[in-house]
Amino acid sequence: MNLPNKLTVLRMFLIPLFLIFMIFPFTFPYGELVSRVLAAAVFVGTAITDYWDGHLARKYGLITDFGKFLDPLADKMMVLGAMLGLLVLFAPDTSLSGSIFLKFLAISSFLVLFRELAVTSLRLAASGSGGVVIAANKLGKVKTVTQIVFVMVALLEPVVFGWFFRWLWAPLGYVSDWHILSYASMLVMAVMTVWSGFAYFKAYFPLINSNK
Repeated sequence: MNLPNKLTVLRMFLIPLFLIFMIFPFTFPYGELVSRVLAAAVFVGTAITDYWDGHLARKYGLITDFGKFLDPLADKMMVLGAMLGLLVLFAPDTSLSGSIFLKFLAISSFLVLFRELAVTSLRLAASGSGGVVIAANKLGKVKTVTQIVFVMVALLEPVVFGWFFRWLWAPLGYVSDWHILSYASMLVMAVMTVWSGFAYFKAYFPLINSNK
């Protein structure tokens, strides 16, 4: 197994680790802060391996069928696992702001899931219909970056900036967090998810033979 494939396998092993930190926070003082920071650090590690395995494979001609299969699978597991972990993480918050954020998070998670399943199905159909291999485009890469940024912000905003928002809203008698940065990054992620998915279908759907 070459180095890029080893990095891909490492990424798959890191995914359950950051999910554990997300879903099972430490109970000692400031344990939630520690567990979120650790989860964010591991998630950054998975994102770094995502970049380097593809970069090394292309640069040194180490592209293999095993890597073609496993790399996109690991990418989807990384993002969808993170979205699932965030849903579990924010579910116990029954405050007004928490319940609203959870609803938007669920919608965004569905968009991400739907887009990944749709594009994967399109790739399979295009390959089977005309032997066309659909490569990742720039919009898809930007989409992945926005997803990584959102996960990082959603993880860290409550524990890094929560004190500021509580101080900001305290004069109005409101002490919950409004997840302002998380909403902003979520919106960017949702737009890029839909946009990149639409671009794939616009470019490649005409190549599918509907008579087969």
